[in-house]
Amino acid sequence: MEHSIEHTHHAGSVKLFLYVWFWLLGLTGVEVFLAYEQLGVKLMLTLLMGLSIIKASLIIAYFMHLRYERRSLALMLMPALVFVVMMLFVVFPDSLRLLHMRPQ
Repeated sequence: MEHSIEHTHHAGSVKLFLYVWFWLLGLTGVEVFLAYEQLGVKLMLTLLMGLSIIKASLIIAYFMHLRYERRSLALMLMPALVFVVMMLFVVFPDSLRLLHMRPQ
């Protein structure tokens, strides 16, 4: 006896994906612009890391279709995201130490 279970997968429209893609393109443009600005190292790294987290969230949500999955799957992946962000903050101070070691 076979049971046919239909999984309804709601995918976004092409218009939605283009909208998200343009946002990603705009955020990348902001990152490139910031690379040419003379900002402090701490501010620059904080801004770039924040923008990267926003871009990663958009990619995961829309292009990896996590937004359309069950909430339990998203909640299962949250500890991994928290771990990655914590690891970023672990190595973040080392980047400042290396900056001060660079010969001027």
